[in-house]
Amino acid sequence: MSSMARLEPTRTQVSARISAEIAEGALERLDAREILIWGIKNFHPRLALSASFGGPEGMVLLDMMHRIEPTSRVFVLDTGRLPQATHDLVDRVRDRYEKSVEVLLPEASAVQAMVREHGANLFYESVEKRQFCCRLRKVEPMKRHLADLDAWVSGLRREQSVTRTETRKVEIDHVHGGILKLNPLADWSHDDVWRYVREHDVPVNRLHAQGYPSVGCEPCSRAIQPGDDIRAGRWWWENAETKECGIHVGEEKEGSGI
Repeated sequence: MSSMARLEPTRTQVSARISAEIAEGALERLDAREILIWGIKNFHPRLALSASFGGPEGMVLLDMMHRIEPTSRVFVLDTGRLPQATHDLVDRVRDRYEKSVEVLLPEASAVQAMVREHGANLFYESVEKRQFCCRLRKVEPMKRHLADLDAWVSGLRREQSVTRTETRKVEIDHVHGGILKLNPLADWSHDDVWRYVREHDVPVNRLHAQGYPSVGCEPCSRAIQPGDDIRAGRWWWENAETKECGIHVGEEKEGSGI
C-alpha cells in the first residue's frame, strides 16, 4: 500500500470523530496491523512513529509501517546521552529500509544552563531533578515536533509497567494538544514482540543481547538479572510508579519539576 491519499480533517474534527469511535470500542478490536493501516490511511504523512531505538517495540512498529507504507515517518529523540549502540541502530535502519530518520535534539542553551546549575548527573539526586532533565532533553523536543502532526504512534504495551496498564490502542493525546495517539501493540506480550522480531529479522539494539530489555539514556539504563521486571533497568533507583519521562503522562501525574 503506497502513496495513500490523506484525508484532511482538522485537529478538532479528528478529536470529535475519533472520540466517538473510541467510545464505541470498534478500534480496540482491531489488531496491530489493522490499527496502523487505519492510521496511515487517514493521517499520513502527518503521522509519525516515535521510536527510541532502545526497545524492540519501536522496531517492530517501524517494520510494520514500512511494509504498509514505505514513506511512513519515524523520529527519535537524541537526548545527547544515548549509548553508541543506539546511534548504530539508527544507521542500520537508514540502510535497511532506505528511510530518513528524523532526529530531534533538545534546546542546547537550556541543557547547558541545567548542567551548569545542577551538574551533568542531576537525575540521580531526586525524582524531580530526573524529571526536569527528561523534560528538557525529551519532553519539550517531542512537544515541538508533535505540534506539526495530526497523529503519532508509540510502542506502549500494557504489561510493561504499572503506569501503562490502562493503555488503549487508540486515544486522544491530551498531553500533546489533543492529537491522535496510536498504541498498536497495547495488548501484545513480551513474547509476541520478540516472535515478530525473529520472524521478520527486524534489526534491534545490540544491548538487548547484553541483558538490557529497554535502553534509554546511557546513565539511566542498565542490564537486569533473570526474573527481574522488564523495566527494572530503567531509572532503577526510583519506584516503579515514577518511571515515566513525561512523554506519556501529563505534568499533573509526573510532578511539577524543580
